[in-house]
Amino acid sequence: MPLINSRKLWYYLTRYIDSFLLTSILLLMVIGLFALYSATGADLNRVIKQMINMMVALVIMWLVANVPLQQIMRLALPMYLLGFALLVGVALFGEIQNGARRWLDVGVTRIQPSELMKVAVPLMMAWYFDKYEITLRLRDYLGATLLLLLPVLLILRQPDLGTALLIAASGFYVLFLAGLSWRIIAGLLIAVAGSVPIFWSFMHDYQRRRVMTLLDPSQDALGAGYHTIQSSIAIGSGGIVGKGWQNGTQTQLDFLPEQSTDFIFAVFSEEFGLLGNTVLLLLYLIVIGRCMFITANASTQFTRLIAGSITLTFCTYIFVNMGMVSGILPVVGVPLPLISYGGTSMVTMLLGFGILMSIQTHPKLVKT
Repeated sequence: MPLINSRKLWYYLTRYIDSFLLTSILLLMVIGLFALYSATGADLNRVIKQMINMMVALVIMWLVANVPLQQIMRLALPMYLLGFALLVGVALFGEIQNGARRWLDVGVTRIQPSELMKVAVPLMMAWYFDKYEITLRLRDYLGATLLLLLPVLLILRQPDLGTALLIAASGFYVLFLAGLSWRIIAGLLIAVAGSVPIFWSFMHDYQRRRVMTLLDPSQDALGAGYHTIQSSIAIGSGGIVGKGWQNGTQTQLDFLPEQSTDFIFAVFSEEFGLLGNTVLLLLYLIVIGRCMFITANASTQFTRLIAGSITLTFCTYIFVNMGMVSGILPVVGVPLPLISYGGTSMVTMLLGFGILMSIQTHPKLVKT
């Protein structure tokens, strides 16, 4: 009897969980804990805190995976409006920290509404396109673009260039998957390229320094170029097999900045080398491949758009972080998914995976 009950309990706990995707995610999390232990100088307290972050994120993923797709659709508009209202609250009453106004004190805790918009924006845009799927016209694309631009401009104002770019990318993926004409996309790219001088004039000094440092890190080796130079040294010194766990000199001698968060990939590269990076990339590709499979099997416009956007945004996180650490992209403060220390990004990422699992495991939506 107890055996039967335990089987029933296991069934109810896992019936809406994609086991293949979950296994890949857990493997990446374990790698992240090992890298974090070394990056923090064997600080077990930080590792335990990250394990708590992971447990909270996994619970949220499980809860979202168990939410029916119809309910997820109903949450799109309220979530977007709540996130937008919180962004307005940040602009008016937010706390200033290190020259940026990104946090909002809600009494019991502080929140960063821009993290909520990483999910709310593509969710809202997917709902919008699903609503107008039958009569989709250019004006509908313009309406969706407006839904994207409003929060992005508020986040740029904070300023938070990295988060704004990621949200803009997630929204663009929805526009692209919804069938936006290649001619319009090409026109937008040309317009963006032509607007670079205008964007440059509106950029903050620290953002300009990041761009100039990308071109020549040595021009400010002890300032803006320090991060790029030290991370490049760490990656290069790892060689083929790496220096071994907890034996990376750049890490253990504290030459590498932000080594537990944005630059943890440099820590991993120095200690596990090219072989370790190959394993890490293969695990990421497995996760991406599974997400693409879920996207390809999505039954409606809404599920296809949101699944595709989450998948491509996950790819963007990986590319931007690794490019930033290796010196081919400016430093914009983007964590390495499932590896970097931090609770907010972990929760946001697994919330997205929860939506993907709901799309895969629940009965398919049928248009009525």
